[in-house]
Amino acid sequence: MRILLSVVAAVALTAGAVTPASAAGRGVFETYRPGANAVTYDPAKVPVGARAAVAPFVAGRNTVVILLVHGLLPNRHYGAHVHVKPCGALPADAGPHFQNVADPVQPSVDPAYANPRNEVWIDFATDAKGAAISVTKVPWRFGKRPAASVIIHNEHTHTGPGEAGTAGPRLACLNSTF
Repeated sequence: MRILLSVVAAVALTAGAVTPASAAGRGVFETYRPGANAVTYDPAKVPVGARAAVAPFVAGRNTVVILLVHGLLPNRHYGAHVHVKPCGALPADAGPHFQNVADPVQPSVDPAYANPRNEVWIDFATDAKGAAISVTKVPWRFGKRPAASVIIHNEHTHTGPGEAGTAGPRLACLNSTF
């Protein structure tokens, strides 16, 4: 996983004026314990021992986020988003999605706020070996605003009114800073 992340980062860095953001996250999924970097809340869908890594890169006024996963269920679709708080004992401990412009109503399901331009959506589909790479770009930078984890959800992200930004139950969490 570390080698693959390094290769992806090297490709991203040589592709143009892209610089790594200040941090990244990686971990091996386990059941919750204080200090865990990667927590599975549903081991049947995100098995203990599966791995993930996330890396943000600044590209001009944009941020590119790369997510790599390995050891998940094969040939399956998942949703994934950046959240404002770190992983905790309960799936909800990671708080809401990070939003560039915060929706005054939480949880946010208004497509004006819950959309892939205002949030970081890094949905993915695993291959036959349970691996995936997902890359997304947003037209803003995190700056010093709080963003502390990536949540893997049960399904791809919905976009319709009243369900925008939802992706089913929270299956797993990866701590990271952005």
